[in-house]
Amino acid sequence: MNRFLICILPATVLTLTTTASAQTPVTQNKWSPRIGVEGKPGTDRSLGEADLFFPVWQNNDTLLFANLRGRFDNQDSLEGNAGLGVRHMLDTGWNLGGYGYFDRRRTPGDNHFNQATFGVEALSLNWDFRANGYIPVGTTEHEADSASVTQFTGTGFTYRAGEERSMSGFDAEIGWRLPLFKRDAAHQLRLYAGGYRFTDSKAETIEGPRTRLDMNFNDVPFLGQGARLSLGLEHQHDDPRGSQTFGLVRLSIPLGGPERGSRQPTPMERRMTDPVIRDVDVVSQAGAYGRTEHITETAEGKRITVLDSTSNGTDLATAINAAGANTAVILNGDYTDINQLAVLQDGQDILGKSTLLAKTPSGKIVNLTTPSASITGEGDNDSGGPNRFFEMANNSSLVGVQASISRSGSAVIAQMDNVSNVQIHDNVLHSQVSASTAALFLIKNSHHISIRNNNATVVANGSTGQALAFTDNNSYIDFSDNTLFFSGTVSTADIHTYLLAGGVTITNLSGTGNTANIARCYIVSTYTITGAIETNGTDMCP
Repeated sequence: MNRFLICILPATVLTLTTTASAQTPVTQNKWSPRIGVEGKPGTDRSLGEADLFFPVWQNNDTLLFANLRGRFDNQDSLEGNAGLGVRHMLDTGWNLGGYGYFDRRRTPGDNHFNQATFGVEALSLNWDFRANGYIPVGTTEHEADSASVTQFTGTGFTYRAGEERSMSGFDAEIGWRLPLFKRDAAHQLRLYAGGYRFTDSKAETIEGPRTRLDMNFNDVPFLGQGARLSLGLEHQHDDPRGSQTFGLVRLSIPLGGPERGSRQPTPMERRMTDPVIRDVDVVSQAGAYGRTEHITETAEGKRITVLDSTSNGTDLATAINAAGANTAVILNGDYTDINQLAVLQDGQDILGKSTLLAKTPSGKIVNLTTPSASITGEGDNDSGGPNRFFEMANNSSLVGVQASISRSGSAVIAQMDNVSNVQIHDNVLHSQVSASTAALFLIKNSHHISIRNNNATVVANGSTGQALAFTDNNSYIDFSDNTLFFSGTVSTADIHTYLLAGGVTITNLSGTGNTANIARCYIVSTYTITGAIETNGTDMCP
């Protein structure tokens, strides 16, 4: 699109010039159409522009002109401006002008905004005064998902939709010709100082100072009479956008120059075709400006319950039970002295630090980052077996939790007994005993179990240590990408990375990417297994 604008403008100039020449005698052509190109390399972004300045009507001291501009930058923004203005030369040495533009911009967020720009100017040989006003037109806000914000409040989650909003505002500047060259010299240096302010009912106000330094060269030799080269430097600062500095190189060339034999234009006649100075963009700002929504359910429709360690304390099992079936239970904080067994209900997800797809009341699907949570204690064994923190249920999960169980007798982090569709992912786990067996997971009569990406330590100061133990009949067990470390006072021979109890049956056992400092598969007696678990690049079990 930007290349199209640059190519089409010169063609438009030639067409309009031909038409004007056919309608107006050349003796009236005091000011000619001009084509300009501009580059503004900057510290934050860089811009390019092509523009057409075209006299619509003129006499000896008044010029009615049209101005078309196309601008792009290196952040995928594109803008077009179409304007009409008038300038009049006073006998006192001042040129007075006014103009109006219609602007349309495509922002980097692929949103489109329209704007009306109005400005006035007073230019003399030594001084410049300019002021512009910018008024949004049409749709002034668009959705901007990238600017949306989800926030954890300690007891729940809130969501504010992202919006990009166009802003109304104004700018003004005063310029002074530095007296380094003669008043009628073809090259002049001017210094400008001014400021700008853009506001919106929701977006943060953008306001700050702006300074410019422009060096203009008229009648550039290699381009002929009337050609103008401008070199400049610009700096501005505001809180939302910070400091920005731009260089400037601009070339303006007349098309269909003055009548042959006409006199050299005066400095103030030259200024009648100066570029209109205004803000380079339809100013917009993106942020979380939508209304606050409280998130209460996951994308799949599960109710979200947040448990905080400061209020639930050591009664974690009761709080999880109260949350009910088919809930996402998000733990927040450090749970200590947890000497209970949490028996999960069907469809319960226990989440520590993780990501979760959720649905807002307005129907948006958003990503939540859940807080971190740790659990320490001895656990319990209400239903027999080793002490543990969790008894998994059908369609349940344990994700992103730091869990450390420590006691004198046997202990595991979680047990799966006669359940299916269980996920245990991305946890940091620690199991330590001073007597009997230290383990991570016990699986029996269960199906479609996925245990992945866990970082686990087993400290066996009792009789044995193991990561994973199987009993009875199981199927579709995946144990992959887990990192295991074993230590303790027991001998290496008593470390069983994987334990298969007597007569165990497993259909479709799988696992790759596991690493362990000790990798052994201990088989109590006969077994029936299809598949295997790979550890340290070798099929270790069975």
